[in-house]
Amino acid sequence: MSAAQEEIWEILRKLAISSEETDRRMQETDRRMQETDRKLKEVTTAIGRLGNRLGEFVEEMVRPAVVKLFQQRGIAVHQVFRGAYAERDGDAMEIDLLVVNSLEAVLVEVKSELKVDDVKEHVRRLERFKTLFPQYAGFRVMGAVAGMVVAEESARFAYRQGLFVLGQSGDTVTIRNDMDFQPGIW
Repeated sequence: MSAAQEEIWEILRKLAISSEETDRRMQETDRRMQETDRKLKEVTTAIGRLGNRLGEFVEEMVRPAVVKLFQQRGIAVHQVFRGAYAERDGDAMEIDLLVVNSLEAVLVEVKSELKVDDVKEHVRRLERFKTLFPQYAGFRVMGAVAGMVVAEESARFAYRQGLFVLGQSGDTVTIRNDMDFQPGIW
């Protein structure tokens, strides 16, 4: 075998070794990426559970307060339902807190941090309420939004939509609407 042929064979041998090494490194990188994806999913799941727990915490702060707060605004409260859910004709809805008496219902959306988009979604929920909960068809239906953190922009937007705005004030929950506020009726 000539020197040139030996040199070519040596280059091919090195390429084969290099290719095997590259394959091994790629497999190791793939394994690490899969492990990272698995850990990311675990963290995402844990954050989701924490977010749900925070939402439950805020609901548990708001739930006992709504009785007193709405009664102070002239709305008798006979029952408060947490997580009221209905499904009809392919449409579904869940209401965080459904506050009712014999003639009126207040749908309360509770968020840890209330945003304008949350208010818009709640207005759409109010528009569909009587279709999904026909037992309340003859009721005066009103809406409220509550949050541990309620930005001024979100509060103003909710007020203009005719919604009660409930927010944290120290260690209690208050209605942030002024006494002249007239709630929207759906």
